[in-house]
Amino acid sequence: MAISESNPAANPAAKPATSGDKPMSPRNASKANLLGLTSATGLVIGSIVGTGVFTMPAVLAGAGTMSILVLAVIACGALLLAVLFGQLSKRVPNSDGGLYAYARHEFGDFAGYLVGWCYWIQTWAGNAAIVASWVFYVDSLLGLKNPSGMTNWGIALVGLWVPAAINLAGVRQMSWFQNVTVVLKFVPLLFVGVVGWFFVKAANFGAFNASGGSLHTAIGIAAGVALFSFIGVEAAAMTAKRVEDPVKNVGRASLIGTALSAVLYVLVTAAVMGLVAHPALVKTGAPFVDAFQTMFPGQAWAPKFIAAVAVVSGIGALNGWTLIVTETSRAIAQDDLFPKPFAWVNRNGTAWFGIVVGTILPSLLMLWRYTSSSGLTIFTYLVDLTVVTVAIPYFMSAIAQLSFLVSRRRRVNGWALARDLAVAGTSVLFSMWVTFASGYQVVYQALVVILAGLVLYAFLKARRERLGEVAEPVDNPEPADKPVPVRADAS
Repeated sequence: MAISESNPAANPAAKPATSGDKPMSPRNASKANLLGLTSATGLVIGSIVGTGVFTMPAVLAGAGTMSILVLAVIACGALLLAVLFGQLSKRVPNSDGGLYAYARHEFGDFAGYLVGWCYWIQTWAGNAAIVASWVFYVDSLLGLKNPSGMTNWGIALVGLWVPAAINLAGVRQMSWFQNVTVVLKFVPLLFVGVVGWFFVKAANFGAFNASGGSLHTAIGIAAGVALFSFIGVEAAAMTAKRVEDPVKNVGRASLIGTALSAVLYVLVTAAVMGLVAHPALVKTGAPFVDAFQTMFPGQAWAPKFIAAVAVVSGIGALNGWTLIVTETSRAIAQDDLFPKPFAWVNRNGTAWFGIVVGTILPSLLMLWRYTSSSGLTIFTYLVDLTVVTVAIPYFMSAIAQLSFLVSRRRRVNGWALARDLAVAGTSVLFSMWVTFASGYQVVYQALVVILAGLVLYAFLKARRERLGEVAEPVDNPEPADKPVPVRADAS
């Protein structure tokens, strides 16, 4: 019988299916380089609230006012995921790599790699989506009218490489920058979400379904950008190695950061829809500029101010996501399930190769998109690709917890078991619904990206077999060559 590569008991030469060789804890890193609860919460908020929120009202308006309800449903789903990741971080002995570690712990190397690959793709593709929205506000701040694609690409490069430089300097610098940008963007957004309601006009809201198609079509439009805006709920889980006391703080940071972001999103999106007339809202890439002009008519500083806030917000989000891109590939590479250079670190303990590659890829993606598309088309395309590739890691994390809960290993019973089953089961259905709502074309494109990653896995697994890290499958023996019969001499 062939020995399973994910069964270390049967194969002593194979590594256990846990993430990393040492348990992740503050013992393995300098305490000064760890994120406390406040910084971890700031990372979650900063990763969720990027420039997507500044473009989201325009995209949601294209679906109609029903998109506000969809946004609220997605917010509830995101909160359930936050609870789920907290539970998994407490249960999995070594959660370095977050969603990747959960799947690998429960289902073995292949599942871990699949989740890690999908999540890594969505992180740098998501950075491209963030910077695509960020460029709109830089154009507005600088007063650029109809800039060329190459001009916008040059601006996008600044937005991608400045956070990369900050991350290369170390986690402490990244954490300080993240906390500052969270405050600088959260307060003005909350101002719009509260004070803006005094300037709302009911006539500005569009139809309940403004998509021009079925209600299902409208839900699909709204669900994609709404989920994209909540991607980042797992930020603390993905960077667990950098979080102080992750068993406690990962779950707390995920839940607090997601809850605050959810309240802000619903308040702000609905307010902007009531501040800007629907026909104008669906055509703009910078809806908050129009909203501030409504609140402060004739004030030249107002649109410049909100544009500056959006620029700061985008840099903060890109700063956090650059860390997540790096930590994702580093964790996988340390387990020899990704090319080894991604685990190389500098004297600051930063996986510098992962930062560089994770910034080059969205830079090239933006070059391609700016030479083939323009406006909200770029943002919407990148959002859709990101949503599908992140739904798979969410789904795998949910079924990892579900598998534990229905096994003999579970340590919860009664009401607690019913609660945890509800969280895991709803998270499974939520992830499946998001994939379904994304549409056939996007799922098809994401499938091609996933299949490409499986080709890489074939080579990585063969290498691990040669190194004796996993057992080689036992194939049927080759049939021995039959001896050539010798004919007897007729004489």
